Formats: sequence, structure tokens, C-alpha cells
Amino acid sequence: MSDKVHRIAIVGTTYPYRGGLAAFNERLARQFMAEGHEVQIFTFTMQYPDFLFPGKTQYSDSPAPKDLKITRTMNSIAPWSWWKTARLLKKAKIDVLVIKFWIPLMAPCLGTIARLARRQGIQVVSVLDNVIPHEPHFWDKWLIRYFVRSVDRFVAMSESVRQDCLKFLPRDKQNCVKLSPHPLYDNFGEAVEKREARTELGLPGDKTILLFFGFIRDYKGLDVLMKAYAEAIQSKVESRKSKAELLLVVAGEFYNNGEQYKQLEQELGLEGTIAWHTDFIPDERVRLYFSASDMIVQPYKTATQSGVTQIAYHFERPMLVTNVGGLAEIVPDGKVGYVCPVDEHAIAQALVQFAEMPADEREKLFGENIKKEKQKYAWSVMTRAILE
Repeated sequence: MSDKVHRIAIVGTTYPYRGGLAAFNERLARQFMAEGHEVQIFTFTMQYPDFLFPGKTQYSDSPAPKDLKITRTMNSIAPWSWWKTARLLKKAKIDVLVIKFWIPLMAPCLGTIARLARRQGIQVVSVLDNVIPHEPHFWDKWLIRYFVRSVDRFVAMSESVRQDCLKFLPRDKQNCVKLSPHPLYDNFGEAVEKREARTELGLPGDKTILLFFGFIRDYKGLDVLMKAYAEAIQSKVESRKSKAELLLVVAGEFYNNGEQYKQLEQELGLEGTIAWHTDFIPDERVRLYFSASDMIVQPYKTATQSGVTQIAYHFERPMLVTNVGGLAEIVPDGKVGYVCPVDEHAIAQALVQFAEMPADEREKLFGENIKKEKQKYAWSVMTRAILE
């Protein structure tokens, strides 16, 4: 099947919307196009009602991509637009429909489009970010079941997501879920020299910089990290080490109450040791943050997989992740970074160990392993999984 040229539609988030979902769908479309397929993206006229969106804006202020065919047709809460989208799929003679699923709220819209497409003989494949959400509600199971039973086959990006999907499938469809890891986010450009990146961001050149990157939500564990960071700083003071000092950079927009973190900063005595960059980080500046950093830290309380790890792989930065969901599957402990329990003391110990390691030793321990490991996450692996 994968040798055939297909007419492929991707239904989901893309420009003019911003964020990781849009970046994923756009990069996936470009990979299919590079392989010779015809690709269209159908996106929302309204993705979330404003009162349901936790950030400042849903929309990108970057220019529209000129190489992608994007049609805005779906309103997530307007059923007539779902039927309109299905008619457009039929008119375009689509034979493969790809849907990125990430939240039960979208199940009525995306599931209905999938069902209408299947009636037209279109094969429907869903790439699963999550099945069970990080922040659950009592209605989730009904919505998830509706969506899952609307789709022919699935590509799960971690084993934990694959297992979650199987819970909603009848026994005769248990073989319809394929595992393929989240590909590299290689669409943010190439790395820049570390000192240049730090100068551009106004960060000091003589510190070991830890980066917490992405939308800030409770399940991502910034509070756990801050407590661990405070402990790590105290440990360095008590041991009287003369190595480079630590600096935590928090780069991303608050999706919940930001004041709780500022209050915690005061309680822990961390004023002046955290650089807060809490506006949305546009795509063209992502590479500066990763290039400026020494280690990427993801202290998540729950997780499936994370696009942040795949940006870190692209920029070849070691990582610290917690042993939740699928994170440990893609960050081999001791080879490309650290895998810790969701425990501030364990995280603090790893931070101190990393901070006290000379730069050449870090490169020897992590650098070559990262270069090897990242080869597993090519976009061609994802497109092959979908078309197979």
C-alpha cells in the first residue's frame, strides 16, 4: 500500500492556529508531500470557544505557510460544518484520512467526520496523542468510545497510549493499533552557538541552564521541579562546590494560575534564580531556547509522550524526565539523560549530578547516544506506519 500515490487529507489543527498540534500536522503533511502524495489539510473555523481556551490566544501571528493546501471548514461545535467537511473530502476524492486525536472534547466533531468519510470508502487512521486525558472529566469515556469506534485504524505514539486505546476497542479490533513513536520536531531550524543564543535571550553565559519548556499546566509538574531545584541549589551551597551555578529558565505560556508558581518561588527563596519567559514562544525563537540550554527538564506528574522531548532530540540536548507514561520509553536512563520518579529529592539529586559534571564529560556521556537515538524518530517512520 505504501508504494502507491495517495490522496491524503489531514483533519485537525493547523495554521492559523498555533502550538504543537499545528506544528505536527504541518510537518506530517510536508513529509507525505516529499514522498510524492497529494495532501490537503482541513482545519477549524473555530477550534475552541474562547471561554474554554486557557491561553491568551489560539492564533498564530506568523505568516501563512505557502507550501500547504489548507481549507478552514470545521466548527468544533457546529454539526453542519462536519457534514460540509465530509462533502469536501468526497469532492477531493480522498482515499486516506488522517486525524490527530488529543482531547475528548473533539470527539463529536472528529468522530462524525470520520464516520461520514468511512461511508464514502475512505480509510481513516487516527494518530493518537492521548486517549485518556491528563485532566479527566466524567463524560470522557462516552466521548472517547464514540471517537475510537469511528476510526478504522490507529497509530499510538507510546505504549501507554496504545494500551489506553485497546480498552475502548472490541476484541476483534485489538490488532488495529500500531505503535510508532512521536517523530522529531525538526521544523524549528538548526541550532545556534550557545553563547549567541544566550545573548539573544538575555541569559548569562556562565551558568548551567535548565529549560522547562511549553504550555504550563498542573500535570507538567513545574511545582515539583521548583522544589527539586531549590533543594539542588541548597545542596550546592552546603557542599561549597565552585562549579557553574544553576539557572532555571521557564519558557511557555501559563494555562492555569501563574500566581501559584510566583508565590512558590517566594516561599522557596528562589527569587533571582528563575528566568520567567511566560509569553507564547513563537516557532522562530524555539531554537534559541534549546540552543541556550544545557538540559531540558520535564518533571511531569502524568504523561503519554511529549513533543518537547523530540525538540530536545533535534537540538541534541540531554533530558531529565519522570517515569510516567511513555517518557521513559524514549529517554533511555543514563544514555541520553535521566529518568526519575515523580519525587523532588530524586530530581534534585539528578540536577546536582548534572551540574557538577564538566561539559566535556556531559558530551562524552550523552552526546553520541543522543545522535544515535534520534535516528529512530524520522518522519518517514510515522508516514510508513500510517500507510501500512
